[in-house]
Amino acid sequence: MPSNNPIDNTWRKSSASGVGNCVEIRANSGTIDIRDSKNPGGNLLHVSPAVFQRWIDGLKSADLH
Repeated sequence: MPSNNPIDNTWRKSSASGVGNCVEIRANSGTIDIRDSKNPGGNLLHVSPAVFQRWIDGLKSADLH
């Protein structure tokens, strides 16, 4: 989860991410940036903090097993 700092250019990924199929996130000026960890120089997805939180909430409530 991004820090409370509105601009924190530190990329983070889940400690449970393992190898492959990972995304990284960072808090940026008013957005949450998301990228493919295997292609860090590739395209970024920019979403608002509210949209990011709804996505996380949806993942937590989904039966992914």
